[in-house]
Amino acid sequence: MTQSSNILRVDASARKADSSSRALTDALIARLAPDEIVTRDLTEVLPFVTEDWVGANFTDESERTDAQKAELALSDSLVDELVAADTLVIGTPIYNFAVPAALKAWIDLIARARKTFHYTANGPEGLLTDKKAYVLIASGGTEVGSDIDFASGYLRHILAFVGITDVTVVAADQQMMRGEAALDQALQKVTSA
Repeated sequence: MTQSSNILRVDASARKADSSSRALTDALIARLAPDEIVTRDLTEVLPFVTEDWVGANFTDESERTDAQKAELALSDSLVDELVAADTLVIGTPIYNFAVPAALKAWIDLIARARKTFHYTANGPEGLLTDKKAYVLIASGGTEVGSDIDFASGYLRHILAFVGITDVTVVAADQQMMRGEAALDQALQKVTSA
């Protein structure tokens, strides 16, 4: 693992205390020792995409009304945080085989045509290249990488969609079966390199 000067930390666990994904994220960030860190805690509720948001997003930027600009202001801010980061660190649990709704809301607000990706003759192309991402996942029963894991593959896909292809996934999975060993092994992975 290399040092990063600017990290965007995204925490998706609903739990503040005793959260395995937050413990993994804390350990990794201590290891990376960034110059600057911006934290986006998704327990601070983000809005879901609405009809007004979609209309504003698909209106040419030069033609947006003040109301449309206001509708996109939070999304613009979230995109700016992501663009400014050298490294993205996402800590997330798996809830019901997938990412929490709060993380999906964040993704919907940062996956923006002409901002984080664009369409070419060959299909979509991500605009956020030259970034590193770490995805730190905790689960009670779902084995990361298995047929019932709809979180890790989705996150890899959406990150690549916006141009982030250097992705490391570390999992403390199946904690209900593996107990403390699952978290201990994951912590060992993020603290040694």
